Amino acid sequence: MSGAIGAYLDGSPDGRLHLQHGPIDLVIGVSGGPPGRESNARAQAYQKAAARFSSVLEDLVAELPLLKARAYPGCRQPQGPVARRMMAAVTPFSQRHFITPMAAVAGAVADEVLEAMLSGFATGERPSRLYVNNGGDIALNLDHDAEWRVGMAHEDGAGLGAFTIRADDPVRGIATSGQGGRSLSMGIATSVTVLAKTAAAADAAATIIANAVDLPGHPAIIRAPANRLVEDSDLGERLVVTSCGDLDESEIAEALDRGQMMAEHLRAQGLIGRAALFLRNRVRIAGEGPNLPIPNNYARLERYTHA
Repeated sequence: MSGAIGAYLDGSPDGRLHLQHGPIDLVIGVSGGPPGRESNARAQAYQKAAARFSSVLEDLVAELPLLKARAYPGCRQPQGPVARRMMAAVTPFSQRHFITPMAAVAGAVADEVLEAMLSGFATGERPSRLYVNNGGDIALNLDHDAEWRVGMAHEDGAGLGAFTIRADDPVRGIATSGQGGRSLSMGIATSVTVLAKTAAAADAAATIIANAVDLPGHPAIIRAPANRLVEDSDLGERLVVTSCGDLDESEIAEALDRGQMMAEHLRAQGLIGRAALFLRNRVRIAGEGPNLPIPNNYARLERYTHA
């Protein structure tokens, strides 16, 4: 296995850092910091990220059989720090749902690298805004007046509104799951985006909610055993969606109702903050607040932006 590689995406250490090792692909951004020392703080954070990232994949591979096994209350715990984050993120769901620690791997890696970036700074010296984006699953740190903006838009670019994560908001993780993602899904959601306290928690919850957006037994939904599609899938012989044919408006609404019910249940348990559920050209929002405009006409998530 070749080692981790890194490069500055914007041509200099003042831009974003790209780290890649096997299937793990991170884009990292840092801004803010003590006046006159921003560049030094950014360089320190990037050095810490690269150092921590260098061994992440090997650590995960060493415990892969356990991480691909079903999690359940009281199950054997992994040893590595990223693996422990994964298990902690999926455990709250494991009593009622099939889930493996792999459901939180992308978010857990992002959380781990972010924590390493924050370590060792003297009080008042660290950058005010850091993020680690692992294929769309994002770990954030926001201090002082730092913000992170998430926008929703039609496929034609028309804006549907946006919401902002601020330093005093408990949300520090964003994750997306569904048919448009990198992993197999047992549901039919186009995508489900979740905000939670950590990226690992958001990652696990997005998986559960995306699986809930479904129409069990519907003839237009084609399913196959996961291990026929991906030989070593952590889902084993469980059925995953391979395609979904035509659905009428009432069927789309029913599937989204199922997902929204799950999302609101997780909110009531304190496991997530907000969620946006998309299926075809319709959307549902769980956890709307004064900072989250709800579009009058439902629409599909086309862009996922920050500023």
